[in-house]
Amino acid sequence: MGMLGKRRPARMSRQRISSDSTIESSTKDRTSINRAETSGANPDDAGQYEVDILRLAHDGRGIARNASGKTLFVNQVLPGERVKVAIHRSRKRFDEAHPRELITPSADRISPPCPHYAQCGGCDLQHLALEAQRRHKCDVLIDQLARQGITLSLPPRLLAGKGFGYRRRARLGVKVDAKGRVHLGFRARGSHYLVDIGECPILAPSLSALLGPLRECLDHLQAPRQVGHIELLVGDHGAAVVIRQLRTNLDDAKRWRQWADAHGVALGLLQGRQDPVLEWVGKAPRLSYTPKSGHRDLELYIAPGDFLQINAEINQALVTCALEWLTPHKDERVLDLFAGVGNFSLALAPQVANLLSVEGSLAMVERLRGNARYNDLNNIEARMGDLNQPPPLDSRPHSVVLDPPRGGAETVCRTLAKSEVERILYVSCDPATLSRDALHLVEGGYHITRAAVADMFVQTAHLEAMLLFERSPA
Repeated sequence: MGMLGKRRPARMSRQRISSDSTIESSTKDRTSINRAETSGANPDDAGQYEVDILRLAHDGRGIARNASGKTLFVNQVLPGERVKVAIHRSRKRFDEAHPRELITPSADRISPPCPHYAQCGGCDLQHLALEAQRRHKCDVLIDQLARQGITLSLPPRLLAGKGFGYRRRARLGVKVDAKGRVHLGFRARGSHYLVDIGECPILAPSLSALLGPLRECLDHLQAPRQVGHIELLVGDHGAAVVIRQLRTNLDDAKRWRQWADAHGVALGLLQGRQDPVLEWVGKAPRLSYTPKSGHRDLELYIAPGDFLQINAEINQALVTCALEWLTPHKDERVLDLFAGVGNFSLALAPQVANLLSVEGSLAMVERLRGNARYNDLNNIEARMGDLNQPPPLDSRPHSVVLDPPRGGAETVCRTLAKSEVERILYVSCDPATLSRDALHLVEGGYHITRAAVADMFVQTAHLEAMLLFERSPA
């Protein structure tokens, strides 16, 4: 037991992909290519063949067709390009492929600035010019709504900011390989392999600057295998690092404390396999952010594990847009569902008579109540509730705001479709579930009067969208 978690040679499967490998080398061993015989294509002797990329799928992959008309999804290619590809997975209705040679590049293709882009799974659109990324995201929202028979009367508003250095939260994986070497980074695209990360242009600069020092500290730990992952978080008053420790090691805890003091960051140790407990080493940090509600500055406190929009600039744009669209009045009542720590609740509360916030996490409900008290907002009632059930409409709200996770809010929207709520503001991180839920509201008599695409996750195919629904006249 004395060696538990410490450095020692062991028989382990390969845990990482080195940062200097290419697309070809990182996929070669797990390809088995199926040699495209089942695709009806005419591959060359290496099992590769040329295709024209027709358009981008919603997830950012290129779409092509082989000689027999079967659909191909190809990573890291762009519309209008001609590419030599190899299939790495064949399915009944489509194949998945990767590029081996770019023959005719798109005018929108750029050189990805991140040296880890070919392997890291964090980004999937760095090869596409920023304006083209944003056009694609607007097209995705329009297309997903069209699949439900919904047409927007106006193009969606684009809420956009800087292209890099925006991410204020990240989780890094930690692995120790068979030779005892420690690796720190993100998962490879479409796999469980860990890609060593030396820098990350997506992270806020203060967090990216910690990657090298973190790796150095890991190299000097006595029991690095007991580090499960590392969470990075930056608020308006500095950065915090949370180390997930599967088993307590006093010597390593001392090393982490010295490391945090040397780099001026708050350090938390989340320790224990079952029901881990977070302990701050030294004084607990002031983790907060300061959105604006009109001319009023608010301060919202958060804790590791709370939901937080990762892009502060775009989050503020969403809040500002919500206030503009809802045009709240002092005599109105608002219901905020999936309220989190109060991102929309606190912004709306100064403008309305009263506001009911419902959140599924008790910890975040308590945080929301504390944030309301701290900002002297006494017209907010925060409740814990099951948001997979019909929402509480006993307060007879004039407006409802909902910001659900990727699974959407189908039960909520089915109920709201039968309600007399005047306005519904739906914020979504998945346009497919948003469109599904929108159909329930439209069939219930609502119509979409405003739409926006928020480029929250720049350099990726993920998009945030916001729709305003208003009850149609009888």
